[in-house]
Amino acid sequence: MPAPDASVSLQLRLDVPANASMSEQTLTVMAEGQGSQATLPVSVALAKELPAKLSVISKLPSLRGSPKSNFEYALTIKNDSGRNLVASFAAQAPSNFETSFTEAYGSQELSSIPIEAGQSKDIKLKVRRPSTIDAEHFPVTVTVNAEDASAKTDLALDVVGEPQLQVSGRDGLLSARAVAAQQSSIPIVVTNTGTAPAENIALAATAPSGWKVTFEPANIDRLVPGKDAEVQALVTPSDKSLAGDYMTSIRATSRGESASSQFRITVATSTVWGMAGAGVIGVALLLMLGAVARFGRR
Repeated sequence: MPAPDASVSLQLRLDVPANASMSEQTLTVMAEGQGSQATLPVSVALAKELPAKLSVISKLPSLRGSPKSNFEYALTIKNDSGRNLVASFAAQAPSNFETSFTEAYGSQELSSIPIEAGQSKDIKLKVRRPSTIDAEHFPVTVTVNAEDASAKTDLALDVVGEPQLQVSGRDGLLSARAVAAQQSSIPIVVTNTGTAPAENIALAATAPSGWKVTFEPANIDRLVPGKDAEVQALVTPSDKSLAGDYMTSIRATSRGESASSQFRITVATSTVWGMAGAGVIGVALLLMLGAVARFGRR
């Protein structure tokens, strides 16, 4: 029973006899209570068969993602007619986008689905973006057809920009020279080729055992799209490093976006150690000559 100045919603269900007349009928709905009553006349028109009627809705009609994302929409198709229908569906998406429909909880692709009278079915629309795409708003329209009935719903996908990093040496060089046990400065260029700024870019390196690699500066605060920044990699090979080529990986990372390059570092031994070695060899030769001269006269 409704409270004062309140209302209650009710549903009226009619069971129509099979031999009922097709002419329009008037019914009277009456409510009584506490000495008062109200009536409502209702006109009912019968038809041999209700026309086909469809509806399609999506709980999340607008999705947002990065240029690397694929988009999936959950759709509900309802058969509001009085007979069973086979509903077919299609999606209209921007050029170079790929679309497909599948079962709501499966991977089987569909182009149509049977729906009983008064019932609904859930399906899923997958939208795959092109390999390259700019940050933008893209519309998608889904159309459902069955006999002479149709329904449609408008969807949208918003592609937001994201940074894309590249790491190289100055002028694109991926090689440098260093001396064992001495610090060498190697210029490193970080470029943002993406569609959004890269924030707080951290630099790191993986070098041979015993090497020391630091960066000046250690971080790049912000790098807008289309721009680059140069940092110095301070590389100190191990004092035990032999002359030759060594590979060092240098990485740049910004909030999940990462890039790296392999640098070939050609190491030369220190001239100090070379001179010391030459001195040792010279002393050994002098001692040997002295010994030959001394014992040779006996």
